[in-house]
Amino acid sequence: MIRAAVIGVGSMGRNHARVYANMAGVQLVAVADMKDAKAKHIASTYGVRSYLDYREMLAQEQLDVVSVAVPTRDHASVARGVIEQGLHCFIEKPIALTVEEGRRIVRAANESGVKLGVGHIERYNPAVVELKHRLAAGQLGRVFQIYAHRVGPSPGRIEDVGVVFDLATHELNVMEHLIGSPIITMYAETEREIHEYHEDLLSALLKFEDGTVGGLDINWLTPKKTRELSVIGERGMFLLNYLTQELYFVENNYTNGQWEGLVALMGVSEGQRVKYEIRRQEPLSLELQAFVHAVQEDRPPLVSGEEALRAVYLASKLVLSGKEERIIRLDKEGNGDRVPFSTCFAQV
Repeated sequence: MIRAAVIGVGSMGRNHARVYANMAGVQLVAVADMKDAKAKHIASTYGVRSYLDYREMLAQEQLDVVSVAVPTRDHASVARGVIEQGLHCFIEKPIALTVEEGRRIVRAANESGVKLGVGHIERYNPAVVELKHRLAAGQLGRVFQIYAHRVGPSPGRIEDVGVVFDLATHELNVMEHLIGSPIITMYAETEREIHEYHEDLLSALLKFEDGTVGGLDINWLTPKKTRELSVIGERGMFLLNYLTQELYFVENNYTNGQWEGLVALMGVSEGQRVKYEIRRQEPLSLELQAFVHAVQEDRPPLVSGEEALRAVYLASKLVLSGKEERIIRLDKEGNGDRVPFSTCFAQV
């Protein structure tokens, strides 16, 4: 039986507690939160102990895995406290506020020999998994463009980061995973329209090493929540909806066995539209189950600390591009804090 605990039971942490409490082979033992009423409410819901101070919980409880779902600014200190106790640690994304803080977390986990997982939840979305399989099989042919539309109302709970670290880190990780090639150039326009400290709007243009062009349309300003991704290539276009877990393929009509001759003469045309049957599943449940299995079977988590660090590196460069209003060339700049793509996606 794996004994689990959660530090920080806000909007994400309470869901971690729920998933652990209902997971076969796992016992939720305790939760900790600086807000006593919140911790006691979650603890009473699942019949576990509550703590105001997570360090007291770590000292008193016999644990195997701990989820860290505190604000991003506290990830480094809390995660290292968990790791120093020799406990396997799962951190909500982004792994840290800075590359250096993230490196310290990764280094501590490596030195302690514990598993480190990071909550890039969209990697466990069944529609994303299906899309990766189809791209890897060559269904689309050469990929031309990948574009993400992730917008919605402002989450009042987030105060320590803007939309780049909160939302764009999802897409940066998913895009490099799907394309299998590193982002080498980026240009971002960021704006702070209604929020006091951080950007709430991002429009960005990306270029991948293999020639694929990427686009990001992300904000906290849109009344309707939308989470969509499109991938355009030789043989058509994939359309993915993260929220409904739907995946469509719109065929380029001129690719039916005569691509080479007809495309040069006639371009592209809309062909058959196919919706793939995908069994909807909760990504968080899949994510935490995978982490627990990695602990039980002594294998690497699907999203490693190094890969999560890459997302923070890319996000920091997007923020820099927006502030300085310039193109960032990742193969030319940032050697001191660079996180190479080659170290991150070994399991792709």
